[in-house]
Amino acid sequence: MRNIIIRTFLILVVLLGGTVSLKSQRGYKKPVNQPYADQKLYHLGFLVGLETQDMTISHQQNGNQNESWFTEIPSYVPGFSIGIIGDRYLSQYFNIRLSPSLHFGERQFVFKEQYSGKEYSSTLKNHYLSIPLHLKFNGGRIQNARPYFLAGAYANMDISPNKAEALRFKKVDYGLEFGVGCNIYFPLFKLCPELKFSFGLTDLINKDNGDLNDSEMIKYRDAVSSAKTRAISLVFNFE
Repeated sequence: MRNIIIRTFLILVVLLGGTVSLKSQRGYKKPVNQPYADQKLYHLGFLVGLETQDMTISHQQNGNQNESWFTEIPSYVPGFSIGIIGDRYLSQYFNIRLSPSLHFGERQFVFKEQYSGKEYSSTLKNHYLSIPLHLKFNGGRIQNARPYFLAGAYANMDISPNKAEALRFKKVDYGLEFGVGCNIYFPLFKLCPELKFSFGLTDLINKDNGDLNDSEMIKYRDAVSSAKTRAISLVFNFE
């Protein structure tokens, strides 16, 4: 993930640098489609996208000294996102936007015993409502394209039906988001492909075992001390 972030920043720098050089050249053509679209005080839109979630997991030794369990995410299943966009113009280069959305996916976990090699698999639904607030920095416009960078914070509320599973997560998560994208101007709308990186700040592990009577499930849950969300999203904004 770190290499992807570095490459994305390098691409953004190249695009913004190219914008400045093109503006200084003779014969630079004025934008054709929606030349005043970015000057609206408010505008609305909607989004659809794909999201792949990971987690940074910390382990601990459970009460059974003869066993040492740990867990990992063996594969990533992309989830689906849909939402709405509310955008507020601040200046030539800055906008602030709120984009509440619903995400539908799942998390897969494999618990492994270090010495015997025993395994236990668990798949949890991962449905949640996300409310992110972003500050958007827009580069210079190159005819019908304009790159941008965004940064902000989000709050997520879990709406999944998971209950007595090997792992249970807290209902509320919050964290930071960074992303890059490009406004592509069509005669009637803007299409904005966007790549976002999310970094959760909350330890999501719910350590309350009061609902569990199965000792097998308890040992799996006790093996994990903390877990924080990491996610990459490919989003298409229609504005």
